[in-house]
Amino acid sequence: MANKVQVPTRNSALIAMIADEDTITGFLLAGVGNVDLRRKTNYLIVDSKTTVKQIEEAFKEFTTREDIAIVMISQYVANMIRFLVDSYNNPVPAILEIPSKDHPYDPTHDSVLSRVKYLFSAESVASGRR
Repeated sequence: MANKVQVPTRNSALIAMIADEDTITGFLLAGVGNVDLRRKTNYLIVDSKTTVKQIEEAFKEFTTREDIAIVMISQYVANMIRFLVDSYNNPVPAILEIPSKDHPYDPTHDSVLSRVKYLFSAESVASGRR
């Protein structure tokens, strides 16, 4: 239990979003949006003009901010920075890949699902790894 990760509980933790405009708008209407004193938001709207570098920078920023507990990212956007998503292994903030209106969910590309499958695969159970 010594390695248990503590989620910051000052007031509350935020959900960060990296997705298309329709997905972001839906979550903003649900109350997920936040703008801090430095005018930094907890979301990035990805469109045809958004570069991979901007997506990478937003992902790195959101995963290092102490006030964010979950980063929700559209799966098609996560595929653009798959190397970053797959190499991220901290429990907080958790990374959650979500479908978008124009791109259906593909479970074969979900990094969390692939890790769970690996942990519960017959090879890992038979060899005694957990």
